[in-house]
Amino acid sequence: MLADPLKRFANTSTRLAALAPGHPMEDWLRFMSHLARAQQAAAITAKSPVPPDRFAVEQAVEARMPPLAADGHRRDSAWRDGLTALLDNFDDASAPPQALAVMAELRASDAATLERLADAFLHGHVGASQAGAALYIAAALQVYFTRMAASLPASSLRLLERRGLCPCCGSTPSAGLVTASGQTPGVRYLYCSLCSTAWNHVRAVCITCGESRSVALEGIEGDSDAVKAETCNECHTYAKMIYQKQDTKADPFADDLATLGLDVLVGEAGWSRHAPNPLLLTGEG
Repeated sequence: MLADPLKRFANTSTRLAALAPGHPMEDWLRFMSHLARAQQAAAITAKSPVPPDRFAVEQAVEARMPPLAADGHRRDSAWRDGLTALLDNFDDASAPPQALAVMAELRASDAATLERLADAFLHGHVGASQAGAALYIAAALQVYFTRMAASLPASSLRLLERRGLCPCCGSTPSAGLVTASGQTPGVRYLYCSLCSTAWNHVRAVCITCGESRSVALEGIEGDSDAVKAETCNECHTYAKMIYQKQDTKADPFADDLATLGLDVLVGEAGWSRHAPNPLLLTGEG
């Protein structure tokens, strides 16, 4: 399923704002809600990227490769227009001084600098000094790739051989969501952390290594059970799973950010997250 760029970020912003009151990380969730709202504005107002070449898309799909491969796709300059729109639409009143300083630095950066930052993020080489800027670079690239993915012919896309990676851009998912309604309730979809595409993945199978023998669910006692960590003792990783039956308003992007306590819990128990959330990169040491 390809995301609707005009709804994806608005839904995340609304959900974060709803989860914020009384939450231990209330101020941060409100900040991230404002960021998602700025992404929504960028998705509406920024220059539209040039759609990918259909022949190239067909070739990639036939070869079981992602047609918008995050680490090899030739970006349209429209992503930088999206970054400008995102920064211009951010609610400055909600941002701490450090964030305002980073945003001002990005506004003053030339195209070459921004492209280097984007390359560093997409190749997983964000330095510690770039961590602050990486948040806004990642947010702008999410808008760009979500818009690009939405222009693909969904009916012709195919799952990759590595089923845990996005069939559009090859990125890892933020979280999985198990449906509670529709024609086939109980189906699990993984949601791409970059282009927001959702694809089906069989349940009770590790999305990292594909094993099922030692997959288990871990949660925080006393919580609603809407979000669980699916752990695997074969590869010692975990991934977030969201159960729509427990909360029909759950959003795979917002609810991932709002359950960092679960990440801490399973991390202390010895499991490593299958992939970092792109909006939570801390930079290489």
